[in-house]
Amino acid sequence: MRNILLASTLFLAAQSPFTAAMAQETAANPAVLTPERVFANPSLSGPVAKGVSLSPDGELVAFLRSRPDDVDVLDLWAAPTGAGEPFKLIDARALVPDAGELSEAEKARRERMRISARGVVEYSWDEQGRYILAPLEGDIFLASREGGQIRRLTETEADEIDAKVSPKGNFVSFVRDQDLVVYDLASNRETAVTTDGDGLQTWATAEFIAQEEMDRDTGYWWSPDERFIALQHTDESTVDVIPRLDISGGGARTIEQRYPRAGRPNAVVELYVHDRQSGQRVKVDLGANNDIYLARVNWSADGRTLYVQRQSRDQKTLDLLSVDPTTGASKVIVTQTSNAWVPLNHDFKALENGDFIWSSEETGWKHLYLYNRDGRRLRAITSGQYPVKSLNGVNQRTGEVFFTASMKDGRENPTEQQLFRTSLRRTATPVAVTPEGGWWSASLNKTGTAFVGNYTDLNTPMQSGLYRADGTFVRWIEQNKLDQNHPYWPYLSRRGETTFGTLESHGETLVWQMTTPPGFDPSKKYPVIMQVYGGPSGGGVKRGWQGATSQLLTEEGYIVFRLDNRGEGDRSAAFKQALYLKMGQPEIEDQVLAADYLRSLPYVDADRMAMMGWSYGGFMSLMAITEPKMGLAAAAVGAPPTEWSLYDTHYTERFMSTPELNPEGYAASDAIPRLPNMTGRMLLMHGMADDNVILENSTRVIDAMQASSKPFELMLYPGQRHGVRGNERQLQQWRTYLDFFDRTIGERSPAALED
Repeated sequence: MRNILLASTLFLAAQSPFTAAMAQETAANPAVLTPERVFANPSLSGPVAKGVSLSPDGELVAFLRSRPDDVDVLDLWAAPTGAGEPFKLIDARALVPDAGELSEAEKARRERMRISARGVVEYSWDEQGRYILAPLEGDIFLASREGGQIRRLTETEADEIDAKVSPKGNFVSFVRDQDLVVYDLASNRETAVTTDGDGLQTWATAEFIAQEEMDRDTGYWWSPDERFIALQHTDESTVDVIPRLDISGGGARTIEQRYPRAGRPNAVVELYVHDRQSGQRVKVDLGANNDIYLARVNWSADGRTLYVQRQSRDQKTLDLLSVDPTTGASKVIVTQTSNAWVPLNHDFKALENGDFIWSSEETGWKHLYLYNRDGRRLRAITSGQYPVKSLNGVNQRTGEVFFTASMKDGRENPTEQQLFRTSLRRTATPVAVTPEGGWWSASLNKTGTAFVGNYTDLNTPMQSGLYRADGTFVRWIEQNKLDQNHPYWPYLSRRGETTFGTLESHGETLVWQMTTPPGFDPSKKYPVIMQVYGGPSGGGVKRGWQGATSQLLTEEGYIVFRLDNRGEGDRSAAFKQALYLKMGQPEIEDQVLAADYLRSLPYVDADRMAMMGWSYGGFMSLMAITEPKMGLAAAAVGAPPTEWSLYDTHYTERFMSTPELNPEGYAASDAIPRLPNMTGRMLLMHGMADDNVILENSTRVIDAMQASSKPFELMLYPGQRHGVRGNERQLQQWRTYLDFFDRTIGERSPAALED
């Protein structure tokens, strides 16, 4: 049945007369941005440095750069922090000219990490700064900082994944065939730390839930002195098998996926400590209840204590355990609780004197706190009506703490982000290290004396530079200057104007942004496309460089609008928790508020409004097109979760509890009963190998629409997972978007033709 449905309803978008006319216009006017140019090489983003990091001593910067002839292949580059030009450290195609097929495990791991490129997609320093380790197409290469020699450490049929250089640079570790292996760089010999990983038993690898929802991509951790390795063991035998079809252009196969759906059993995760001196392994006491989440693992600076964050299944309790690595004995030293959920973060930082920094949302805003080694709180490091986004580094010599936040004058400022510094030793007002006006992210070196700053604003594509800890500029890593040599330059003059504003909803301030078409005339009426994600995330409204795909929409004459509704964005706990137990309700209320605001504008055509989104944004678009108060004429719905009991445990239960405990909330968020309320046309898209939002979510919609004889449009992507990858397919995807919107709210839409 499913095969027949998928084959018989595949929708192919033909090139419209409007598109052909636009192509002719483009030939005469190269300033018009086209889909063909957006999804071509070189990238319109320019030379953006990815994955930038400083060596531990701050003397060398490493980063990933797309090849000019293929934006999807990355090479590893480096640049001295003093004089000297950047140089290519690892040429991916030179080392592996014929990249083979990745293993299913590595494909899944990269999908969880949202890595779509090939070549050098990740790398790591040793803590001495002598080496850079780079996995490349399933094998491991080690670049020596002195001399630049590159050693190939493995050449096997199996993929070596999650490779690391040990803290002192004496070993390289990796996971192969579900077991942990340590490679001695002096003797060039491998030693298997575990040997019984097989089938449903896996060592040293983060389980599906940790990778997909907990932002934890590793399953093992070296102690600073290299004596111990903490490693997890995962037993997936408890997890339900969810058969799914993995359909590609060459056929179909059935995948027996272990997928923990909401309310169902998770994998059983245990933690062990391997002692390299004795060769013994002890089990860490995580408590009598094994239905918990292994959230985070960190070592003390001296390697004598292992800190473990244990999260309860309902995510209302987060315990910090202090563990003796020689025995595995543990004790709870700090506990955080919430009536909704306790969010996870990467803010834990062990200090050399035995104290540690950790963050908490207990005041309603996320802030940093200092604790002694026994878990006694010493003082608040930050406070105020704003959330700390992340702890970026500590200079333990000067007692300076560096963090990023969207804050101005002690209050939140959601559309901008800066790097701040404050004192570890006393209560102090944070000082901005970077200027206001745009969006900054930063990566500090180990000593907290320098940082790589990434900056963007509405008129500046992403730039990367090296700065001293006080914000003094040292040198460019990638200036990405927007001049005549930049690939985007020919299209700059046709960028629409982007403005920002706010709306009030239930006592909360919502931020929005709007981009108007080139040559905007406020005396005319324009169709609107509301771009949405809407779910728990970092938010989409920011004073940063706008993506080229948004300009594709403005080039067609659409106003592009985005609102961060309640539940979305790094805001207060109350703002985020508004959707607790009722996903799809407050978010849509806020989007209705936005739609009403748009209709109040004299230059908006109230009959030609649409929404588009992917993943949670697809869910939002589906909920919106079935909400009469939205009054949408069209919606492009991408990979939507359509019934939350079909989605995974950690994400869904965090916001919705379980189907048994919250049946009303799950029923209200089910899209199928809402389909008779559709107010306009729907385009449904989904990858046919999606292992995150499984295709069953969309086939429920397909079946219901066909059973009720309701017309809709469908675009399925063979071989694609939770996203459409590659220039060719993305070009097809955006041609489909533009054709759909043109026929529903654009120049060929019934409303436009009536005018």
